[in-house]
Amino acid sequence: MNPPSHPTPPPAPADHDTPPTAPAEPHAPSATAHGSPPPGAENNLLVRAGDVLRPALALYLDLHAHPEPSGQEARTADRFGRCLAAAGCEVTHGVGGHGVVGVLRNGDGPRVWLRAELDALPMREQTGLPYASRTDAMHACGHDLHLAAAAGAAELLARLSDRWRGTLLVVGQPAEETLDGAEAMLRDGLYERFGRPDVVLAQHAAPLPSGTVAHAPDGAPMAAAGAVLDVVLHGRGGHAATPHLAVDPVVTAATVVTRLQTVVARETAPADQVTLTVGTLRAGTAANVIPDRAELGIGVRASSEASLDRALAAVRRIVLAESAAAGAPREPEVTVTSRSAVLRCDPDATDSVRRAHIGLLGSGRVLSWPGSMATEDFPLFGDAGAGVHGQHGIPLVYWMLGVVGADAWRRATADGPDASPPPPNHSPHFAPHIGSALRPAIAALTSAALDRFAAG
Repeated sequence: MNPPSHPTPPPAPADHDTPPTAPAEPHAPSATAHGSPPPGAENNLLVRAGDVLRPALALYLDLHAHPEPSGQEARTADRFGRCLAAAGCEVTHGVGGHGVVGVLRNGDGPRVWLRAELDALPMREQTGLPYASRTDAMHACGHDLHLAAAAGAAELLARLSDRWRGTLLVVGQPAEETLDGAEAMLRDGLYERFGRPDVVLAQHAAPLPSGTVAHAPDGAPMAAAGAVLDVVLHGRGGHAATPHLAVDPVVTAATVVTRLQTVVARETAPADQVTLTVGTLRAGTAANVIPDRAELGIGVRASSEASLDRALAAVRRIVLAESAAAGAPREPEVTVTSRSAVLRCDPDATDSVRRAHIGLLGSGRVLSWPGSMATEDFPLFGDAGAGVHGQHGIPLVYWMLGVVGADAWRRATADGPDASPPPPNHSPHFAPHIGSALRPAIAALTSAALDRFAAG
């Protein structure tokens, strides 16, 4: 996600040293470092979050160093499940793939769900951190922070059992980056097996100052419907010395990539919002061989379902036409591998959680989020997934979580040529300032859960 513009940026949080090793607790931020809550507000959850910081930090550092891409999250699920079990949850593994569900019962009351994502991205980390990824994957979107915060919130809520009644469910969802993990869990009977939620809560790392959260005023923090397409272009292989005897799918792929740019530039109304990215292009095995196929991975996002449908139709039309123009021996294959709806949060529940966050952090650190063209499969936990899980009226609440340390935020908001925006999500340099971000992440999730338990 790209950092939003704030006419009056909030003050930078106090910086703290990044933890060098897994077992060590960071120089943890104090409540005052992130805007002092009013006296007695939320019983100082920011302070109480320090009680569970050490195991949450250890989980974060472990997962950051050992990320696993979508569909391969076995180790991540195991580590997350162990932390939930240590917090007193009954843990079930293998829900919809590597999905994990932890259940903490505390009498009669609402069923409040917390959701975090297990998967990382298939890219090499370039942060230079001492706990950087040791694999070819990377937690470049903060999912490791989400998991650590969810595990910390579960443990903190277990310690605060005198302050709430009901059932807490903590979900570790696989395959969010490919937009098919939520559906897989739901099709595996998530709601039938664990009960209909009264609310589902989630937060997401964003390039905002640590110690802040941001809610979308219109309840649409990610105002984009999204789809992922796999395209296979067929050619006729041959020798590089005799291209006239072959049909080169690489040339076809190049024309497709170029032509696809007109979907946004020339087929989308200026007032509409559509993005189209060819994220992968694979073809060939040697420089002197014309291959017989080329494969493209395409991501499309749009501000409405109707706009997304129009963009997908345009992609199909262009791929078919360019393939025919090249004289391909077979029609191309265009497959929508996953799709997600616009994320719309429940306005009443969101407003209540926002007030809880103001009580926790202070009004100056609860910001307005302008929305984003990022996309999520989180909407499927609510009405967007009713066709899968058969439930209607499940409220969703989703907010953005600041992860930028003080020095980096000062650089980001400096005037003139000294300004240096923090690396965005999905950058190989993306790195939450964990020493100042983890404690408020735990507290924000805990505060939201307590608010929903109190709502009945």
